Amino acid sequence: QVQLVESGGRLVQVGDSLRLSCAASGRTFSLYGMGWFRQAPGKEREFVAASGGTTPYADSVKGRFTVSRDNAKNTMYLQMNSLKPEDTAVYYCAASARYGASSSLSDYDYWGQGTQVTVSS
Repeated sequence: QVQLVESGGRLVQVGDSLRLSCAASGRTFSLYGMGWFRQAPGKEREFVAASGGTTPYADSVKGRFTVSRDNAKNTMYLQMNSLKPEDTAVYYCAASARYGASSSLSDYDYWGQGTQVTVSS
């Protein structure tokens, strides 16, 4: 089992950059497929990016967001550049014990509590 804790979310301005972190407990972090999702008010949770494999990104963030992971630190990151108001959401990291990089919510077994990102215009 793994526990996930996101951090780094805050209020930023349009065009700003922000880096989110996802710290994982456990000694087998490298074995998990990891991903980032987000949920805006009144909307369903959606895929943002996944670490590993071909490292897929949602079309809405391609070229602006970059996912990375440091297995030695049991941490995954999401570097977000050129932020837009539509990026405002609670961002969640997730871990899968069954799959590698996946864009499907149902492929993930563990979720963090989320961190709020607000992009103000």
